Amino acid sequence: MDVLSDLLHRARARNTYVRQLIRRPPWSLAFTDPPPLTVVTTLAGTASVRIDGAGTAPVRLAAGDIVLVTGPGGHTVADDPSTPPQVVIHGRRKSVVGGAAEAADTRRNLAPRTYGDGLPGATVMLRAAYDLRGHVGDRLLGVLPPLAVVPAGPTTRAALDLLAAEAARDEPGQDAVLDRLLDLVLVLALRAWWARAETAPAWYRALADPAIGEALHLLHEDPARRWTVAELAAGVGMSRAAFAARFTSLVGEPPLTYLTGWRMTVAADLLRDAEATVAAVAHEVGYEDPFAFSVAFKRTRGVSPSVWRRQTR
Repeated sequence: MDVLSDLLHRARARNTYVRQLIRRPPWSLAFTDPPPLTVVTTLAGTASVRIDGAGTAPVRLAAGDIVLVTGPGGHTVADDPSTPPQVVIHGRRKSVVGGAAEAADTRRNLAPRTYGDGLPGATVMLRAAYDLRGHVGDRLLGVLPPLAVVPAGPTTRAALDLLAAEAARDEPGQDAVLDRLLDLVLVLALRAWWARAETAPAWYRALADPAIGEALHLLHEDPARRWTVAELAAGVGMSRAAFAARFTSLVGEPPLTYLTGWRMTVAADLLRDAEATVAAVAHEVGYEDPFAFSVAFKRTRGVSPSVWRRQTR
């Protein structure tokens, strides 16, 4: 399993929340309690997205553009940065700031998961909540800026059209379809964002190297295995010294240091399960000796597994 697939697989939460809004200007929606990652796109028309209270400039979306919104604070999506919020959304609860007309327009149900006035000249916007789980999710979010804009492209547009069509349907298996389509949109958006070399994390750029990409694949396919640098080098057809040097240069840390960091990230989430013993978690991430696991965990996280478990409950 490659690194990005492993991150998304372990971090992914279900119960996808996708909504489509069709609205004529002026309009403005403030989201005060968003999930860790939000996908916003305009299918027709333009929109402005800003992080509230961050002092950062808003970004402008043209039709087909995607923005990945991260961070703990709220954000506002509007036709223009100067338009004051008409609706404040906290979780899934709406509070209308404007008058009765704004309330009617925002709450009018045009189709499943689709709201607005639906009149010609309106902006068609799609917003999806992506609730990433635990410290694996944090590892992914940590390499994204608060606002990552992905310009429109034929590949992402095709996926967005599918997602928008499914969001407006109400058929058996709809939630499962939306889950998978949102996964597809997110992966395509991340690929497009990280195609710019200066924005991609080191491990993502390293995937383009045949040998180091294969080594990362091996580590994520079986992180509990008792890997050695020599074994990894042999698995990708390199000498031990050359492999270690190239891996460190491309990924930014030695192979076994990377492996330990990933194991501890996975372990931090496994420890949230009150039924899993420390010994069981240690075995799950490749440690036969719980004491050795505890030492490695404390060195990485600053506290013992038992203390970590109490703090995160």
